[in-house]
Amino acid sequence: MFCFVKLVKLCAAGSYQSKCEKMQAVSEVVKDADYTEAVAVCKASEVQENTMKQVDFNEDTSVLLVKQHGRLHAIGSKCTHYGAPMQSGALGVGRIRCPWHGACFNLETGDIEDFPGLDSLPCYKVDVSDEGQVMVRMKRTDLEKSARLKNMAKRNPKDDRCYIVVGGGPSGAVCVEALRQEGFTGRLILICRENYLPYDRVKVSKSMNLDIERLQFRDEKFYKDHNIEVWLGVSAEKLVTAQKELHCSNGYVVKYDKIYIATGCSAFKPPIPGADLENVKTIREYADVQSILDLVSPNLNVVCLGSSFISLEAASFLVSKVASVTVVGRDSFPLKAAFGSEIGARVLQLFQENNVNMLMNNGISQIVGNDEGKVVEVQLLDEATIPCDLLIMGTGSKLNTDFLVDSGVRLNENGSVDVTDFLETNVPDVYVGGDIANAHIYGLAQSRVNIGHYQLAQYHGRIAAINMCGSIKKTEAVPFFFTMLFGKGIRYAGYGSYKDVIIDGSLEDMKFIAYFVNHADTVTAVASCGRDPIVSQFAELISQGKCLGRSQIENEANRQSWTTKLLEPLPKVR
Repeated sequence: MFCFVKLVKLCAAGSYQSKCEKMQAVSEVVKDADYTEAVAVCKASEVQENTMKQVDFNEDTSVLLVKQHGRLHAIGSKCTHYGAPMQSGALGVGRIRCPWHGACFNLETGDIEDFPGLDSLPCYKVDVSDEGQVMVRMKRTDLEKSARLKNMAKRNPKDDRCYIVVGGGPSGAVCVEALRQEGFTGRLILICRENYLPYDRVKVSKSMNLDIERLQFRDEKFYKDHNIEVWLGVSAEKLVTAQKELHCSNGYVVKYDKIYIATGCSAFKPPIPGADLENVKTIREYADVQSILDLVSPNLNVVCLGSSFISLEAASFLVSKVASVTVVGRDSFPLKAAFGSEIGARVLQLFQENNVNMLMNNGISQIVGNDEGKVVEVQLLDEATIPCDLLIMGTGSKLNTDFLVDSGVRLNENGSVDVTDFLETNVPDVYVGGDIANAHIYGLAQSRVNIGHYQLAQYHGRIAAINMCGSIKKTEAVPFFFTMLFGKGIRYAGYGSYKDVIIDGSLEDMKFIAYFVNHADTVTAVASCGRDPIVSQFAELISQGKCLGRSQIENEANRQSWTTKLLEPLPKVR
């Protein structure tokens, strides 16, 4: 069976094969010499229907076998995002999700369909011998590789079209690659406000001491090889849709045929007296954490304002490297808005156990500096003062859409942009995604929502590229986010208000599942810690157009039995 040459649209939920893949698939079939000899990896009887089995191809390369609808599939065994074992992932109909962060891959092709990540899984030839042995052949170029770059179209000098992608974050990075993968051969420009190539922004607050080379998605050679012009240190200043012009900070005015805007957001500093003092920092970009690391010393007293993910991740990273870390939060518990009081109370305890001072139901009324203009202490709302040599503000963000004022693109009051299911704005040929998009999501939300999730931003980049290249693809992603606090990974998928939180497992041991249930007794979201792949399974369930009710999770004895619904036939759409 030649699993990589499927030329028709697949029936799996969300499946899509790029034009570039279709054009090149046939030519790849005949290159038999590019493949290794067949290797027997196991007996066919060892892989039952709707099961997965990881096998060794050789001492350096493992393969994941999946049997579904009577057919065997062979794909890479590690997620291309952070290397999670796909064998323990969430198996759906025609695809599989990473157990850690929800990245989704097609079983037929190995192609990435939902994010985070950039690359697809390798996909191998697989057959069953007359003796009942599963035989796998691998492209020689895939040996010892756990990721595969989809085919990229070459630049055609005769194609005078120009597509611009504004924003060097995760959404823009995916979009430029997806445009080439979708067969776009014209001029392609990626405009990055920062002086760095696109990088993994998620790690900025979690692992502050990583070098930029380890964070960057691709190197300079990659973009040159695929004729993607990258303008570093350049921002968009004005969009003139009537003339299809983008005015840039480097003085250039560029004509575009189509444009994708994913400019994200900037960290917000509240107007607290003293907020302009030195050593008052925010965390959003690589340069931000570098300026913080320059100050870190064993004698430093750090205060983190806000009990958001950014503040907590920064506190978690810094507490072992400085004299003290204090988190000041206005809620009674950290992350209460996202996870509720029970989980928030356990997170509070986790930080206290790790020597972080937690001052909740509080805030900062004034930041006090010395004669050198540096912060030395902060005054709290309860009038207490605490020493502070470095203040990190995790106090929200502001959408970067000021340059769209008077452009013709309609802006909402918060600066977000309404988009269609295909990510196009009210102005033809202008597409918007990522943090600034007010878009529909897959699930219970009937109206558009503005969500600043890393995974969703990357997904938007892919969907926008598909539609910009003339195909039709709706946004059907389920919001998914994750954090890491003192080595405890917390996942969350879904969206919507909730009335109750049903906890399965042990909060004390940080091994639990949390089901968020609304007034209609429907589960709107699921969070977990130490219980993978349950959140990925919920994300897959919702992506299939199915739902989960209170009655299916009330009985503790079989609370996870709903996961069998993942392999049931997909709902028919009229």
